Amino acid sequence: MDIVVCIKQVPNTTQVKINPETNTLMREGVECVINPFDTYAIEEGIRLREKMGGKVTVLTMGPPQAEEALREAIALGCDDAVLLTDRKFAGSDTWATSYVLSRAIKKIGKFDIVICGKQASDGDTAQVGPGISTHLDIPQVTYVKKVESIDKNNARVERMTEEGFEIIDTPLPCVFTVVKEINEPRLPSLKGKMRAKKAEIAKWNAENLNCDFDKIGLDGSPTRVVKIFTPPPRQGGVMLTGDVSDIVDKLVSELKNEF
Repeated sequence: MDIVVCIKQVPNTTQVKINPETNTLMREGVECVINPFDTYAIEEGIRLREKMGGKVTVLTMGPPQAEEALREAIALGCDDAVLLTDRKFAGSDTWATSYVLSRAIKKIGKFDIVICGKQASDGDTAQVGPGISTHLDIPQVTYVKKVESIDKNNARVERMTEEGFEIIDTPLPCVFTVVKEINEPRLPSLKGKMRAKKAEIAKWNAENLNCDFDKIGLDGSPTRVVKIFTPPPRQGGVMLTGDVSDIVDKLVSELKNEF
């Protein structure tokens, strides 16, 4: 079974910086980590390979420093890694990012499952996984909390919902986005760390992927951040005291004055 795991290197939560000119995240020179939800995607990909055989290829789009995240994924047990890095990718929104990732997956060729974390900690949109599914024109199952059964043609998974869960049967290839309830990520082994240190990381740019330049980067993104501001501090409210009937009368009066 050939599995592709898409990960993202995100700024450490205490180190988020915004470019004031483009209103995009500044990643160069900022301490970064693998997006926490993506560690569960990595673990699930490795577990499926251990069960079914095959290989796990880990994929990320980002600046050259994102290679560190790929080496960490290899140390955890992934087989191959590809870094998508190009100045032309800078400023891509979720749609443009999922387009680039889908182009890379097509270039990889054979795949049965694409696994992503449910969302990234810096954007919290949960849109890239579904975007990949759309660009590849394959099924998707989001918020997967358990893979109940799988073979080379089909999978049955448990999908988390607000009310409980759903059992979904899907043909392969398919995109899964996973939640943290799906597993417990492992720690890298010494052997894995040594292998990661020596691993060759493939690096692909926009030309390698035959990208349509009108669909990538800031100019190719259908959405963008126009303005960033800090909300004004919340003003103090009105304290109402007395018995219930008095409080109700006062509350009605305050609401009338407000509106």
